[in-house]
Amino acid sequence: MNETAKPGPIIPRAAAPLRTLTAVMSVMCFLAVLAVGAMLLINRAVEQWASGLSSEATVQVPQLSTRDMEKDLAALEAVLAITTGVKSVSVLERSEGEKLVAPWIGEEGLDTLPIPRLIRIVVDDKAPPDFPALEAAVQEAVPSARLDTHRRWEAELRRMASTLTLLSTLILALICASAIAMVIFASRAVLDANKQTVEVLHIAGADDSFIASHINRRFIATGLWSGVIGLLAGLITFFALGHLGLAENNGVASAARGLFFLPQEGNWRSLSWFLLVPVVAIVISLITSRVTLTRMLGEVR
Repeated sequence: MNETAKPGPIIPRAAAPLRTLTAVMSVMCFLAVLAVGAMLLINRAVEQWASGLSSEATVQVPQLSTRDMEKDLAALEAVLAITTGVKSVSVLERSEGEKLVAPWIGEEGLDTLPIPRLIRIVVDDKAPPDFPALEAAVQEAVPSARLDTHRRWEAELRRMASTLTLLSTLILALICASAIAMVIFASRAVLDANKQTVEVLHIAGADDSFIASHINRRFIATGLWSGVIGLLAGLITFFALGHLGLAENNGVASAARGLFFLPQEGNWRSLSWFLLVPVVAIVISLITSRVTLTRMLGEVR
């Protein structure tokens, strides 16, 4: 007894244009994951650095032959200790200042240089001191001393983060545009390769929406697989950066490790950005293929 043969799909799963599209879109999704990860890493690092800068200030006391350094340090320490908004004050040894200068000029002859002494101030983030008044009090106590609030460095860091975030956004926009162009070309290639099948369906009475819905299913599956493959490849890359073969003090390794694998409050929010990559891949595949195929089906009739 002959069994009734099941009708095959309009587009075979192993169609060459779809396989090529899956491979190329997977690479695009991988690059999108890297761009999103880089943007998140930059923003997180800048927030941590800016938080550290905003919570501290430094007083520089130059060495002058006309003044007693120890008396000046004691006078400044007394002024800072009674200032509202200052949580702690610590006078750094001369060796600490030498360590800061050594990478720039070398260690030879540092003991003969008039390296300024530093006073580290930890301020209250919720109720910071009045810095103009604090600067005036510092200079009244020791005229040659200078207060550095690190605000300039914080502004530079945030400006750098904004620039890099903009670049990452532009890269993501270019990736989306490239993905749309690839889906358009793949849609045309698929329809050209199955033109005879489409014509037979038209003769049999199938309307455009029926044909487009069956073809679009293939593109939805292609977008899903591409997004999942790119997402997994990107997460594996960040996992490797954070855990495999990189020194513990490597900045990229620490940031990548903290992005996913440390128990931090923002990790789930970060992961949600990555989960958008497969969703966007599906949406691009669906909408672009639908519009392209609808236009081309009108030409076939």
